[in-house]
Amino acid sequence: MTTEERLGKLECELSAAKRRNRWLLAVAVLAVAGLGLAWALTRGTPAAYAQGAAAGKKVIRANKFILEDEKGEIRVMLDVIEGSPTLNLSDEKGEIRVMLDVNKDGAGLMLSDEKGKPRAILAMTKEGPGLLLFDENGKARAALAVGGNRPGLLLSDENDKVIWQAP
Repeated sequence: MTTEERLGKLECELSAAKRRNRWLLAVAVLAVAGLGLAWALTRGTPAAYAQGAAAGKKVIRANKFILEDEKGEIRVMLDVIEGSPTLNLSDEKGEIRVMLDVNKDGAGLMLSDEKGKPRAILAMTKEGPGLLLFDENGKARAALAVGGNRPGLLLSDENDKVIWQAP
């Protein structure tokens, strides 16, 4: 292999690593934003304080919380579905773009595109953490996981043919 070929391969790998890092950073930022929103929803609002909620400890109990925009469209929904708490964040068109949930098997964060198709899933299961990335057709193109103290990476093309797998 020539030096130019090696440099080209290294540039390609560096570019792919940068893309992965950008995705991981975006997922981390959205996870923090989701947790911040969940925390904010559990705190009192100015209207609640004006009604005396700050005077003593109060508990609000509900089966579902819905936050609507000024047009009455559902933008945030906090719900318990089949015993699992779920937080959904929707865009202005009503498409769920972020879903955060916890169930008996673990926890997950799903990011969807403007058409509502899942594009990234970050999950923590009993086997370990994992990240799945999907193309615009909904096909899994990259998977990163750690299970049994062993990392794994899988990349596939648009025909579901594995093009890289480690280990």
